[in-house]
Amino acid sequence: MAIEHTYESLKDLIKAYDIRGVVGSTIDADTVRTVGAAFAHILYSEGERTIAVGHDMRPSSPELSAAFAEGATSQGLHVLDLGLTSTDELYYAAGTFECAGAMFTASHNPAQYNGIKLCRAGATPVSTDTGLSEISRMLIEGVPAFEGEAGSVEKRDVLDSYARFLRQLVPLPQGKALKVAVDAANGMAGLTVPAVLGDLDIRPLYFELDGTFPNHEANPLDPKNLVDLQRFVVEEKADIGLAFDGDADRCFVVDERGEAVSPSAITALVATRTLATHPGATIIHNLITSRAVPEIIREQGGNPVRTRVGHSYIKAEMARTGAMFGGEHSAHYYFTEFFNADSGLVAALHVLAALAEQDKPLSEMMAQYERYEASGEINSTVDDQEAATERVLEALGDRVADIDRLDGVTVTLRDEDSAPGPVWLNLRASNTEPLLRLNVEAPTKAKVDEIVREVLAVIRQ
Repeated sequence: MAIEHTYESLKDLIKAYDIRGVVGSTIDADTVRTVGAAFAHILYSEGERTIAVGHDMRPSSPELSAAFAEGATSQGLHVLDLGLTSTDELYYAAGTFECAGAMFTASHNPAQYNGIKLCRAGATPVSTDTGLSEISRMLIEGVPAFEGEAGSVEKRDVLDSYARFLRQLVPLPQGKALKVAVDAANGMAGLTVPAVLGDLDIRPLYFELDGTFPNHEANPLDPKNLVDLQRFVVEEKADIGLAFDGDADRCFVVDERGEAVSPSAITALVATRTLATHPGATIIHNLITSRAVPEIIREQGGNPVRTRVGHSYIKAEMARTGAMFGGEHSAHYYFTEFFNADSGLVAALHVLAALAEQDKPLSEMMAQYERYEASGEINSTVDDQEAATERVLEALGDRVADIDRLDGVTVTLRDEDSAPGPVWLNLRASNTEPLLRLNVEAPTKAKVDEIVREVLAVIRQ
């Protein structure tokens, strides 16, 4: 039985940047067939005639992507069916072929979820303001009839050309031989990592494509999902560990001791390498990355630009400023030479190249970029996020040195007792759930822990 949607129910399905829901409950083949027709209607009216469609390894993905293709061809579009692909591989196709794209994935979400990441030609993201609201309307009111000839479907395998393209952007390391442990989490990195990094000494963990995620969730942002890789790195005596999420567009790094490396430190490293070849370049960072990131960018002669959290904001700022690189603390890394899109493997290639170029182990190499202590993102279930935020500001009182409301509330604190360095926190409300997200940074772990305890006590009272 087809799912009946209302404008209210679509709030749970169509997010700010993508479409994502529980298969059979909020998303099904009929839904995505209509989404395909609606997006194709928009594209056709703007002169677009081709769309690339790819899908991940989730059990529901082949059926959903085929239904989307049916909807798109019914509105006259030609579909390039990429089959199994990572999200950044889909972006590669959209950028290379100058066509729109649709990627079927729920990224790091559990197996029962699926969704669609849409982009325009050149891998430009589609958000609520650039198409998703119109698609929502057509899901309720219907897609206008198409009077022309139906489109067609062409199978296209781009894995090899995608791999060559990435290795041209950042060549495989030529210095010391590296032993690289990789946790694909049964996600799409099990397909793309061998294609891109296959000439290196790869030690694979969970490379079998399995969208039921039998070993652990494909969400390396959660520390519990890094435990297997951390142990594996030590057991294999690997020089580095790489962990990918389900659609392989994010990459997390583990050092030779089995310790997780902060994505902010990776951002600073890649920014430094970028500025070595593009002196004075603009580098984007979101507002919850470490304060070390803009400090290092300035020290290297670059121009740091701060933006809100979220890929559409990062990509928009990159286009506006002509930035060469952008990094987020969630381990999304964006490259101008990769169509302003994010790619975990391009970031991994940068780290591998830097590691091979010198004699230090990864932990020592990254120490220069790890200047401060951070809490990581801590979520609290709160019905009234705005009221909880105001309670925190009131509790902090005259310790507040500065308040910034670019994205949620970023508070810089006066803290004469701490070691020299920034002391700040950010509170952001989730767009889709009753969650308030807290990030804290300070010069010492003790100070971070102190602020976290204080703020959570107010939020969760």
